Amino acid sequence: MAVHLLIVSVGNTSVDQLRANQSRRLIAGPLCHVTKQRPTREAELLDGGSVYWIIKGHIAARQKVVELERLFDTEGEKCGLILDSELIETELFSRNPHQGWRYLEAEDAPRDLRDLVEESEADDDSEGELSEEMAAELRSLGLL
Repeated sequence: MAVHLLIVSVGNTSVDQLRANQSRRLIAGPLCHVTKQRPTREAELLDGGSVYWIIKGHIAARQKVVELERLFDTEGEKCGLILDSELIETELFSRNPHQGWRYLEAEDAPRDLRDLVEESEADDDSEGELSEEMAAELRSLGLL
C-alpha cells in the first residue's frame, strides 16, 4: 500500500505560483525536490505515493513520486525526490507547520479536486457546493 509525504511549499502562496515555478524548472529536466534524508519507507512511497504540498497552512496539491535519486554535495549524501510534472490540486485540508517532511497514510490523504468535480457532476440532487476555503475552515472546526 502506498504512503505519501507531506512537504511545506516554502515561498509559494498558491498552487498557481508553485505550478509557475515548477514549469520554469522543467526546462532544465525532471523535477527534483532535494531532502537531507532518504525516506525509510521507500518501497511504499514508490508504490504509487505522492508528495502532498502544504501551501499557506493547507494541503493544496500533490505530485506523484517517480523515483528517488542519491545525490551528493559538500555536506554529504542527500535524497532527490523525482516528481511527475503533473501538479494535481486537492481538496484543502488544514495542516500545522512543520520542518522537513512527514508521512501521510493513503487513507488520510485528501481527495483530488478533479475527482470531487466528477462526483458533484454525477450528483444532481445537490443544492450548492461549498468553496474549498469554506470546506477547509469547517473541517478545521470539526464541522465536516
